[in-house]
Amino acid sequence: MWGGGKLRLRELWEEYKSEFVFGVALMVCVGLSYWLAQRIPLSFYVDALGPILNGCIVVVSLFGAWLMFRHYEGVRVRLLWGSVLLIWAVLMSLLLARVFSFYAPMGSDETLSLRGFELLAGNFYALLLLLYPTAVLRPGYLNFKNALVWLLPAALTALVDYFLPMDLSWLLAIYPVVLGGGLIAFQLRKYRQWCEENFSMMEDVDAQWIVRYMIMYFLSGVCYTVMSFSYTSAHAFTQQWLLLLMLGYSTEQILFRPDPWDIVHYAKKKKQAMSEVEEEASEPPLSNAAYREMLDKWMDEEKPYLHPDFRLMDLRQVLPLNRTYISQLINAEYGCNFFQWVTKYRIEEAKRLMTEHPDMKMQDVAEQSGFSSPVVFSRTFAREEGVSPSEWNIKVDNS
Repeated sequence: MWGGGKLRLRELWEEYKSEFVFGVALMVCVGLSYWLAQRIPLSFYVDALGPILNGCIVVVSLFGAWLMFRHYEGVRVRLLWGSVLLIWAVLMSLLLARVFSFYAPMGSDETLSLRGFELLAGNFYALLLLLYPTAVLRPGYLNFKNALVWLLPAALTALVDYFLPMDLSWLLAIYPVVLGGGLIAFQLRKYRQWCEENFSMMEDVDAQWIVRYMIMYFLSGVCYTVMSFSYTSAHAFTQQWLLLLMLGYSTEQILFRPDPWDIVHYAKKKKQAMSEVEEEASEPPLSNAAYREMLDKWMDEEKPYLHPDFRLMDLRQVLPLNRTYISQLINAEYGCNFFQWVTKYRIEEAKRLMTEHPDMKMQDVAEQSGFSSPVVFSRTFAREEGVSPSEWNIKVDNS
């Protein structure tokens, strides 16, 4: 059991080590930012630096919204994120125009705190930031009705805090972090499983990007929670540049990262996509064993797994089934999902190449066995075989 636990920890480290490094580096930056910003007087921040940073947020939001709408191209996430950026720009513009304020004096020139309904506004901002990752992980889930349901506890808490002699501001301060965990954590694993059922490579469609986004979100949430009780220039400055980073990162990801849902459901023409979605789930005419024989023959002869962009729907070239039945067939006949099934073929191909050509460079082995890069090849091979490709090659040479 302990050995299996260590193996699982090793797999998690190999899979998310870059995100761990990113998180540590970002926490160091947050700490340095807070330490340096402590030297900024609050009056200077409120009168000059704060408005400048908010102005930058407005500019980035408007430019990002323009990019999203200009390059919409039928991708729903772009429309959603463009709308969020537009709302954010309007709210920040109102803040700059001093139509409303998010802070109230506490008897000191250097320390401020947030009131109940101002904290509720912060929760609404947090919900806006969560629209993007939720829409990618589970399209259509966070509609207007569900968004109100998620925001309802914060609204009720703000009402109680306002009308009754109870201090519930701490609940409103921590709710954005709870909100992020509730919306994202339970969907992340399902999203990863869905990707593995449809794609043979996790690059560009896996969950690592959302981990980086949530690291930024939770650090921003921590800053917001601390700022709720002690609104100093250091807290505000740190949260603002974190927000700028999140907005820029999200816009870049949506523009240049392929949307896996779009790849699966909307890659074909609209008419073809609609016919596929509406396809009746009739019982397959042949047995699973017969389809497995067809698959095995096709994979051995055509070797489609050598293409890094090989995906589940490519199996329709040989199987007259819809996507749901193909996925069920892979799981039933091979005891694994599509990603794991294709990975086994690629690993065996790599072994064959290393055995027949012991002097071949690992980069060439990775490329000719269908992996997207030598790094992905080495990581996957070590996970599946327990040793690196070089170690396996040496072991084979000595045997």
